[in-house]
Amino acid sequence: MIVRIFYTVLFIGGLVSLVSFTGKRIDVPVQKPVLGTIIIDAGHGGVDPGAEGQTSTESKVALSIAMKLGKAVQAAMPDVKVIYTRNTDVLAGGFTNIQESLRYRARMANEAKGDLFVSIHCNAAGVKAGGWYAKRVIGYKNKTVYVGKGKKKRKKTVRDPIYESYWVKNWQHGTETYIWAADRGGFKGESINQTKEEGGEFIEDSSNVLDLHSPEARIRAQLYEKKYFAKSLLLATMVEEEFVKGGRESRGVKQRNEKGIWVLQATGMPSVLIETGFITHTEEEQYITSEKGQEEIVASILEALVRYKASLEAPRNTGSTSTDTTEQPKPKSF
Repeated sequence: MIVRIFYTVLFIGGLVSLVSFTGKRIDVPVQKPVLGTIIIDAGHGGVDPGAEGQTSTESKVALSIAMKLGKAVQAAMPDVKVIYTRNTDVLAGGFTNIQESLRYRARMANEAKGDLFVSIHCNAAGVKAGGWYAKRVIGYKNKTVYVGKGKKKRKKTVRDPIYESYWVKNWQHGTETYIWAADRGGFKGESINQTKEEGGEFIEDSSNVLDLHSPEARIRAQLYEKKYFAKSLLLATMVEEEFVKGGRESRGVKQRNEKGIWVLQATGMPSVLIETGFITHTEEEQYITSEKGQEEIVASILEALVRYKASLEAPRNTGSTSTDTTEQPKPKSF
C-alpha cells in the first residue's frame, strides 16, 4: 500500500512538473451528461388531427400536454435541454404531407443529438367516440307470410324477431406506452448506424469511415439497439408506474417491432410513445382535455423522467424500477 501511494504521488508530481515545464494546459475530457437533450414530440398536427373524440382532437390535446411537459422538465431539470418537434397546431416542419412530417421529426431528433425521444399521443378504440346504438333481439312474434307461386302459393306462419335499440358505451380507456422492440429486423439499427459513437452515444457525422453495411457496423447497431431498448423499456415502465400511482388505469408497456411507428423506428436514441388516454372514451376525454387532468399527466411523466435520469446517473441502483412500497391508489373511475 505504501509503495502504491509513493508511485501515485510520484506520478502526479511528474504531471505537475511537465505542465510547468511545457507551459501547456492538459485538458481533462468532460463527461457527456447522461440526459442532456430531450426531444418532446406532440403527435399529429394541422391537416392530420389524429384520433377524434366527441369534443376534441388528438392533435390539439397532444400539443397542449407536450408544451406543459416541456416547461415542467425545464423547471425541474434546468440542466436538460428541451426541443419540441412542433409548438403550434401544424404538422412538424410545416409540411402538408404526413409521411414527410414523420421523417422530419426523426431527422430533427437525430440531428439534435437527442438523448431521449418522448412522443405524446392519445389513444382511440377504433369505433365511434363515446358509444353508439345497436340492436338486439328481445323476443319473437308470429307473422303470416305467403310462400310459393301460382297454384302452389300458400300461407305460412313464421316467427318474426322483435328488436330493441340499446346504447353501447365505448368502454376502452387507460394509458399505454410503446417502445420499439430490439430484434433482428434491423429497422432501428438502420437509423442508429447513420451515426457514430462519441462520448458514449451516437451523433450524426458524415466523416464516419466505418462502412455502414459492414458486419462491424451491423454488430455495433445491434448492440446499441439493445442498449436503447433497455433504456426505453426502463422509462416506459416508470411512466406506467407513475400513471398507476396517480390513479390511472394502465394497459402496460407495449412493444412494436414492425413498421408502423416511425418515430420509434427512425430515432437513434431511446424513445417512447405515450398514449395518455383514450380520446374516444367520454369520461377519459373529459379528463385528458381538462387542465387538472393534463397537469396530473405531466406530473406523472415528469416524475418518471426524474427517476429515469437518476437511474442513469447511478446505474448500480437500477435493479428495480420502483422502491415505493406504499399501497397504490385505485384507478380513476371513468
